[in-house]
Amino acid sequence: MSRTLLWIGLGNIGRGMCRNLVEQAQLDKPLLIHNRTVKRATDLCQSLPKGKSDVAESLADAIDKADIIFSCIADDKAVEEVFAVATNGDIKGKVFVECSTIAPETTDAVAKSVLEKGAEFICAPIFGSPAMVAAGNATLVLAGPESSIKKIRPYVDAMAAREINMADEPYRKASTLKVLGNTVILGMVEQLAETYVAAEKSGLGTGYVKQFVEAMFGGSPYPAYTNRMLEGDYYKRDEPLFAVDLARKDARHAMAIAKAAGTRLQNIETADKHLEIVKAHVGPSGDMAGIYGAVRKEAGLKYSIFVGLVIVAAMAAAAWFLSPKGENQIIWRSSLLLALACCYLMWAITFLAQLNPLIEPRRSDIRPGFEHH
Repeated sequence: MSRTLLWIGLGNIGRGMCRNLVEQAQLDKPLLIHNRTVKRATDLCQSLPKGKSDVAESLADAIDKADIIFSCIADDKAVEEVFAVATNGDIKGKVFVECSTIAPETTDAVAKSVLEKGAEFICAPIFGSPAMVAAGNATLVLAGPESSIKKIRPYVDAMAAREINMADEPYRKASTLKVLGNTVILGMVEQLAETYVAAEKSGLGTGYVKQFVEAMFGGSPYPAYTNRMLEGDYYKRDEPLFAVDLARKDARHAMAIAKAAGTRLQNIETADKHLEIVKAHVGPSGDMAGIYGAVRKEAGLKYSIFVGLVIVAAMAAAAWFLSPKGENQIIWRSSLLLALACCYLMWAITFLAQLNPLIEPRRSDIRPGFEHH
């Protein structure tokens, strides 16, 4: 049977999934693509093989045309808005595959809304970085009736390399797994940030810790996040890989789940406080890896640059007066001045980088309660 597929939402994950479906799933009909910002959908379609996708400007019309509707949207409110549009029309017999990271309660609510209208529902959150998704190396969670999951089987292999099969389990379990699973990543970022800052403050330096991380955790996200922190990738890119608002949304959902169960996620509570600092100084363009900058600020690392300058100056003065006499003295001192200039230039670059709010968040405009001592 020929089916029309619709994808709603073109964040970092959605774009990769659309490309995988178009290029790997052997679709019978063009993939319909809808995004709140139409230009993003247009740009994506233009980058895909010709005739394999169409921009759907009207969400209601797109849902009406589609047989299987995938959605991967930023937050709970946006998901609720999409399903409000969907349930205003005739959706009997359609299959909704919800891939967003949302609260279990939201999942239950939107599932109930479409089931009551005669449609089917699958909760299918996605684990994996944008790069993993683009490479077809993501992990897909599938919760819902086995009969419904069978209808999307032809597309699962194109979407992900692995699956966690929760067939016939309550929908909310998949959302709970996704939210708690994301805390592992958030907790990892928090721990890496604290470890690298402690290494720098203690005099060990970040280089040896980086080698340790690569040796012990190669193939995991640890080395990738290490590089993003130490190389400053998270403040150089135009679009965050994991936006601060989305990270905080996931943290809130996870802490709510833990609280309802009578426990706490204390590492996530700490990470959320650091994300709050990132958001206060950077705004919505802040990245989750900016936690490193918040921890650096708390540790007062920006002042270490001046200590280094004093040490370098003292060493240079000693070398100047201890330089050999004779014809080699000019060469010696010229080389010393060149080395000193290069050293100070590197310090200057580092200092200017630390003024960037993503690395060294400014405290002057922090609202009361944002300070951590």
